Parts: sequence; C-alpha cells; structure tokens
Amino acid sequence: MPLYEYKCETCAKTFEVVQKFSDLPLKACPDCGKEVEKLMSLGSFQLKGSGWYNTDYKKTSATTSSSSKSESCAAPTGGCEKPACSTN
Repeated sequence: MPLYEYKCETCAKTFEVVQKFSDLPLKACPDCGKEVEKLMSLGSFQLKGSGWYNTDYKKTSATTSSSSKSESCAAPTGGCEKPACSTN
C-alpha cells in the first residue's frame, strides 16, 4: 500500500499515512483536528534481482569466441589462458 504525506495547516505538523488507492484522502489532523493538505512526495522505488542492469544481459557473440581460438599465443609456457594455446 502507498505511503501518503500530509501537512496540517494549523499546527504545521507533517505526518505520513499508509492508505489504499481507493481510500479517501484525510481531511483532519490527528493531533488538532484542523484541515490538512496532501503533499507531493518522492516515491522510493528499487529494482532488486537480476536482469535490471546492462551487464546482466551481456551476450558473447560467436565471432569473438571463434576469433580468439585462431589467435596465436606469445605467452611463456603455462601463462596463457586461451583455449587454443598449446603452451598450457
């Protein structure tokens, strides 16, 4: 349920209320009983889980994997991590 922010025009108190979308807005301050104004506030929104970032959908193309196999390795023995390298 959304969190709404109100401000009392008389006592200048600001307070938050959790309400349903279908609920009517508050009209009276819970402390003094005078009229309140509904404020526009920033919403908090977080995307959690995988799939929300560019790096989550990184795809390796077939051309980069095939071209890396054909490259020659100039690393000393045991230092190359390429799959096609004969020095490992």
